[in-house]
Amino acid sequence: MTASNTIVKEISVFFPFYNEQENIERVTVKAVDVLERYGLDYEIILVDDGSRDRTAQTADDLAAASHRIRAVHHDVNRGYGAALQSGFRNATKKWVFYTDGDGQFDIEQLGLLLTLADKYDIVSGYRKKRRDGFMRRVNAFCWGRLVTTVLGFKCRDVDSAFKLYRREIFDQIDMKSTGALIDAEILARANRAGYTIGEIGVDHLPRTAGAQTGAKLKVIARAFRELLKLRRDILAAPRQNISGIDQEEQNEQEQPHD
Repeated sequence: MTASNTIVKEISVFFPFYNEQENIERVTVKAVDVLERYGLDYEIILVDDGSRDRTAQTADDLAAASHRIRAVHHDVNRGYGAALQSGFRNATKKWVFYTDGDGQFDIEQLGLLLTLADKYDIVSGYRKKRRDGFMRRVNAFCWGRLVTTVLGFKCRDVDSAFKLYRREIFDQIDMKSTGALIDAEILARANRAGYTIGEIGVDHLPRTAGAQTGAKLKVIARAFRELLKLRRDILAAPRQNISGIDQEEQNEQEQPHD
């Protein structure tokens, strides 16, 4: 695949990292390889969310070695949502893509998302087979059903960390969540603003290094508190239609792709 096969010609790619010293270099090098082969005008943003290992130093070393790579640092751990906010706000290209820094998604499959960019403002990769424990999968399913019902939008895999957005979306919406609700908040606000969401299946890989930091009771409790707090704020916004997608073409593409 090349940039000539898609409307996406330039892209900001960012990764949130928290104590991922075993993964950050491998993930970044792979991203450079894929983006170069795709022929895109790109930048890579490495967001260090107050890591206490060598993640921050490695991010700086990678940035020093390439003008296309930038490191963004939080002095303390602010949470997953805050890390994503920093990535989106620092993006400068017309499209922005993010995935987690743990290597559980293959950035090679970014091409799947790019092929739908002419039909949707947001393309979300849903995990065809989630490589997590049983209870984590159950919790994720229940959480996804809850937030989409409460916030009034449709998405098969809300928290999948493999999404492509028009960058202009982040000039139009607020982002308030600093925790696990961030993905749902962005999708709900974008949906209210009239932006379209498409989905396509992607692979989910086993973690090979580092440790998961989500699914802790305090993280879940915080997400529930945020959900209740944000619901009224999000649903109070009037529905709009400011999508960059041609509406007549969009009407023919209502169903998620598989």
